[in-house]
Amino acid sequence: MKLDQLRSFEAVARLGHFTRAAQELFLAQPSLSRQIAALEAEAGTELFRRAPAGVTLTAAGEVLLPIARRMLADASAAREQLDELAGLRQGSVRLGAPPTLCVSLVADVLAAYRSAHPGIELHITEGGSRSLVAAMDEGALDLALVVTRGEQRTPPATQLVPLLSEELVVISSAAAGEGERRELTLAQLANMPQVAFSRSYDLRVATDAAFAAAGLTPTIAVEGAEMDAVLRFVERGIGVAVVPAMVVIDRPGLRSTLLVRPQLSRTVNLARRTDVGLSAAARAMERIVFETVDRVAAPGTELARRVDVASRA
Repeated sequence: MKLDQLRSFEAVARLGHFTRAAQELFLAQPSLSRQIAALEAEAGTELFRRAPAGVTLTAAGEVLLPIARRMLADASAAREQLDELAGLRQGSVRLGAPPTLCVSLVADVLAAYRSAHPGIELHITEGGSRSLVAAMDEGALDLALVVTRGEQRTPPATQLVPLLSEELVVISSAAAGEGERRELTLAQLANMPQVAFSRSYDLRVATDAAFAAAGLTPTIAVEGAEMDAVLRFVERGIGVAVVPAMVVIDRPGLRSTLLVRPQLSRTVNLARRTDVGLSAAARAMERIVFETVDRVAAPGTELARRVDVASRA
């Protein structure tokens, strides 16, 4: 199986359409079709079900897809290893993170990385922690920042390195005055109008579970919002929201109040594969992630009282 055939196969599988895959790969559609036909001939079976509206994977295609992605990732890793000879003047890093980290820690990480290595292309994927771990296992990501609470299963070749433990806080509009309280119990929070995240968010799952365990029903003002919208709605005084402590840093329009009885927290981890070596560019990203965590949560900073940095000794 040739890499260009696997690359074409992966694009068609992901996009569900030959024309869109050809456009993405800058190929003429007949050339793409020939590559897929050659791959199917080598596999001895059809990989796609063709229909006027697009294509779907056959059972054989479902089996081949994760293998193809790993093979493409390994080839990319080999190219990245060769990029080391260029002294980090070229190459790329693919980093995944949940939206709650993209608006806080990840922004600082990328700024530091871009300053140190301006020639490296940075590719960011936002998503839930489980989907990011799955994407990394398939070779679609080099590293991922993921959130855990308690024990969490990961693929055998995935390692989670704890970075920090972070409190969840209740945010409110700085103009509304709700943030003048020092603490809020979960029962008090349940009676306040809330701006609730989309149910695809790890954070929404955690808060819903806390309310259910306490036998409480939250008061929802707005439901289904994404991170940027939640922050904007809260700033406008539409309701309050539960977010990680890091989200509030450098946001003067928001106030935060500690959530107690129960106090909720989460662990932020760096996820990496153990069966594939990191490129020089990815190793530099890993190092900058560690340095950024140590810097933003250093003693004396605004965040230090609500974040515990994990020991990496």
